[in-house]
Amino acid sequence: MSDAPAATASGHVSDDEEITPGYIAPAKKSVEEIAELDKDDEALVKYKQALLGDAVGQTGAPLQVSVLKMTFMSEGREDIELDLAGDLSKLKESSVVIKEGCEYQLNFSFHVAGEIVSGLRFQQNISRKGIPASKLNLMLGSFGPRDANHEFKTPLDEAPKGALCRGKYHAKCKFIDDDKTVHLAWEWTFKIQSDW
Repeated sequence: MSDAPAATASGHVSDDEEITPGYIAPAKKSVEEIAELDKDDEALVKYKQALLGDAVGQTGAPLQVSVLKMTFMSEGREDIELDLAGDLSKLKESSVVIKEGCEYQLNFSFHVAGEIVSGLRFQQNISRKGIPASKLNLMLGSFGPRDANHEFKTPLDEAPKGALCRGKYHAKCKFIDDDKTVHLAWEWTFKIQSDW
């Protein structure tokens, strides 16, 4: 395992970036082009309106993905929200406490404006004392622009358990799309402990 390439918000990464195995990015189309396709198919037009909502007819704006928050959810404790729209340096300063062996999910809240974001992925590299511990490359999907925020919940996962797993971890995360545009990159820390 290796750390993710360095990138900043709205930056690009190198061509050797890991992608989801077997995934082929679709041809890029604007909201307007999609709205114009199959205009005679009433059911398809209604379906596209349901997906794209107010975005149809609002062309010309560039794609903008704003990742707002990440929420750590585990049964038996209150949700922990990490503000991803504020000062990201604060996320490295204070560690989130995670009980060993607990089942958890992450929920992301983000906003898409302008155009459709294709192949949005969440990538996370976790290390402990500088040694790689785990890596995640999760496909979220493609999302159209709309007034309301999008939500995505990760599959249920289990925190490591046992005396050797307890301690402080460092995570490097980013949201990246098919065009290899990094919409947000941040780091956070957490501690695996025997109890909350």
